[in-house]
Amino acid sequence: MTFSIAARCAETGETGCAVTSSSICVAARCAFAGPNGAVLTQNVTNPALGPQGLALMAAGRSPQETLERLLAGEAAPEYRQLLLIDGQGRTAVYDGDNALGVVGRADGVDCVAAGNLLADAGVPQAMVRAFEQSEGPLAERLLVAMEAGLAAGGEAGPIYSAGLVVARPNESWPVTNLRVDWGEAPITELRALWTRYAPQLEDYVTRARKPDAAPSYGVPGE
Repeated sequence: MTFSIAARCAETGETGCAVTSSSICVAARCAFAGPNGAVLTQNVTNPALGPQGLALMAAGRSPQETLERLLAGEAAPEYRQLLLIDGQGRTAVYDGDNALGVVGRADGVDCVAAGNLLADAGVPQAMVRAFEQSEGPLAERLLVAMEAGLAAGGEAGPIYSAGLVVARPNESWPVTNLRVDWGEAPITELRALWTRYAPQLEDYVTRARKPDAAPSYGVPGE
């Protein structure tokens, strides 16, 4: 009931992920990114694996080592599907034996995609191909990949939620963290949200770093 991608920008060092699902509020439980990488935890989801994976990669472990640690400490690994990428572009992916429906995965340059309950096992490969051929900010490229996954068939049933998370190596918080928690066309809505947010992104980073230099948005009372 989910398809997703985790990726890195080789130019900026940003890492991030995007996900969509038939379930409500998918990104709140499944999508995690920090200064040292990104983690997606999906299928029958254990959200705790996201922060744990980020912490392990921050401590210097590779995605594969991190994956092995996560699975060793997980009581029900057969129900989990995990995707990881670090700041060097290294990836790891795992499909539990109880992953639902049609399961697919694909590795690419600076990216990894996977899904379950897919309309077609080739959906992740379409996402990887689109990401590799795309240009621009990492958030934009992740959205392009999600749109390609949907065009390739997406999930077997309708999707209702989606999310996009991007982190920078020099910031402890994700500079992009956008969600559509319920909607009839969540990827389209996520694209619209990114279009609104992108021109303001750097202003919010400035607010965090140098609040005295941050622009005003004309909000009453400012």
